[in-house]
This record gives sequence, C-alpha cells and structure tokens, in this order.
Amino acid sequence: MPRRDRADRAALSRSRRPAAAARRRAARDRGKTLAVEGNRGSVVRARDGLELRTYLWPAGGAPRAHLLLVHGIAEHAGRYRHVAAQLARAGITAHAYDQRGFGGSGGHRAYVDRWSQYHDDVEDRLAEVRSAADGLPVVLYGHSMGGLIALGYTLADPPRPLPDLLVLSAPAIDAAVPVWKRRLADILGGVRPRFAVANTFPKGGLSSDPAVEAAYLADPLAVHRTTTRLGVSLFREQDRVKSALAGGAQLPVATYVVHGADDPIVPEWASRSLEGRANVTRRVYEGLHHETHNEPNSASVIADTIAWIVGQAGLTL
Repeated sequence: MPRRDRADRAALSRSRRPAAAARRRAARDRGKTLAVEGNRGSVVRARDGLELRTYLWPAGGAPRAHLLLVHGIAEHAGRYRHVAAQLARAGITAHAYDQRGFGGSGGHRAYVDRWSQYHDDVEDRLAEVRSAADGLPVVLYGHSMGGLIALGYTLADPPRPLPDLLVLSAPAIDAAVPVWKRRLADILGGVRPRFAVANTFPKGGLSSDPAVEAAYLADPLAVHRTTTRLGVSLFREQDRVKSALAGGAQLPVATYVVHGADDPIVPEWASRSLEGRANVTRRVYEGLHHETHNEPNSASVIADTIAWIVGQAGLTL
C-alpha cells in the first residue's frame, strides 16, 4: 500500500475514535437510564443524611394495596421492573429503593456501618408507604439479603412499626458462603471494614435462564464485590435471626415464603425453619433457582404471590 494511503487511513481511524468512544459512553448512559426507567421515583435522605434512590410503580387504576420492595445484595431495585408491572396490573402500587451502597443510592459500595441502618431505612420508607396507602393494606417484600432484612425487621427488639403482610423470597437466613470468606470477614470486619472481596455466585445460580445472568453481569448498577464489614454484619444478623427462631419466635404478621428448590445461593433448606409456624405459608418451586421472579415461568410465580396477598388482604382478583 502506498505510504500516503496508509497515512490517510491512519488519520481516518484516529478521527473515528472520539466518535466511537462517545457511542460507548452513550450506550453506558442508556444502560443506567434503563436501570431506573418505568417509575416516578425520587431521591430521599436517610436518617444519617445518605441519599437513597427511590422507585414508584403506580397501580393501574385505583390501588387496592401498596407494597415496599427490599432488594438483595449486589443488585438494585430497578431489576424488579417486571415484578412491579405485574403487581400494578393487579392493582398493587409498588414502592422500592436502592439500599445504601447499592444501585443509584449513596454510600460506599456494598458497605454498611451497622446493620440497624438497614432497619432504619425500612422503617422510614415503610412509614412513607403507609402514609401513601391511606388505610389500604401495606406489604413488605424482601428478596435474599432483603428478605433477611425484612424478616429481621419484623423480629426486631425493641419492636418496629410493622407492615400488614410480609413476603420473603429466598430469605438469606443462611447462605452457601465459603468458610474462608466467613473467617476473613470476622478478622477484617473491624480492622479493615472497607476491604472488598469478589462475589462468587455459582454460574447459573440466579436463574435457569442464561439471559438473566448475562444481563446481571452487564448491568452497570450491579456491585460485584462485598466489603468485610457488610459480610460480618450479615453473618451476625443471620445468627441473631436463627437464634430467635430456634427460641420459638413467631412472626407477628401473615408471611409468605417463596423459595426455589434448586437455589444454590441461598439453599432451600435455609428457610425451612419458617415452615409450620403460625402465620406462615411456604411455597417451594421445583427446578427453580435463586431468583424465582426471574425464571422462565416467573409470571406464574409472581401471580401466586399476588393471589396470596389478595387472599390475605380480603381482596378479589
């Protein structure tokens, strides 16, 4: 190739680089926008001044109930858009927020100063939902770590203001965490609280649908590392909740527990201690993984949850 042609092509390539970079930045920005679209939320301040990104998915028509959703570790509430859409079609207004250190909320990533801050955030958001509900039933829904937070909140001592109904999706009362990670959290949680360790979810653990995991790994708002302070705080809360349940604690509100039989992240046995208790209905889905709401048959799983809410609240489908 003549030297002049090579130079011209090199110059053309250099001229295209800024445009290509701009397109990549725009794609990332679109991804961030898509993560929170479909709601009319805002930013609120937690008790310690931290900004929390909130979400609101209004019911279609006049609402019949309100639901506050608490997401799990390493994710954000925007991943529940399809759940909220199905709730809205059933007349249930869905509220949510990105937990501190996750998604669009403030705070060091995957970090918490003390576990009670999660309960403070639930209490304050629940009060807002209760006010918006204006006498309608209020449901607290938590998935995975969010399920542990929601369960621990209802078992708090001293007691906190309660929802009318509780839904727990794969509540992380226990979890398949390597022993070395637990020991590392114990050792470093106090001296190096912000030291972060990579998350190691089993391949295909979230859902039997490979597209779900691919979307999660590509999600710009997902957090793929966990600090030792959050880790040790989570393990201690698990111990507290398990001890309370072993001591005969009863759930103070009607509770619906959903779990996938093939969940490798929070194994199905982790929620068995809730089965058979007063106020508790437990449903295990054969062949489903950690996120039953993100399986190919998720619409039927969500429909079952809605049917339980409707029945408990004395509503009709």
